[in-house]
Amino acid sequence: QVQVVESGGGLVQGGGSLTLSCTASGRYHMGWFRQAPGKEREFVAAISWNGVNTAYAESVKGRSTISRGSAKNTVYLQMNSLKPEDTAVYYCNTVDFESLRASGSWGQGTQVTVSS
Repeated sequence: QVQVVESGGGLVQGGGSLTLSCTASGRYHMGWFRQAPGKEREFVAAISWNGVNTAYAESVKGRSTISRGSAKNTVYLQMNSLKPEDTAVYYCNTVDFESLRASGSWGQGTQVTVSS
């Protein structure tokens, strides 16, 4: 079973930036998902195992960048121009790159809170 550890969340003012990190136990297609209070978990961004292909939700496209570290088993999500509606618990998971659905178990996630 793939193990993931998310980090980097915090409190940030609207318009600010934040970079989330996810370290997995191997190289896989990886994705970021988020769940806001009272809402279903939703897809945010994904990156292929080799870092060549990426995908974004419309809600974050143009404001966020998903990338891999040099070791390839670390995935980053840089988020800019943050809005209060970006407030959520952010989760990292393995992903089916065709469907953009999570394919593994959920970790603890990391809380992102954007103040207005």
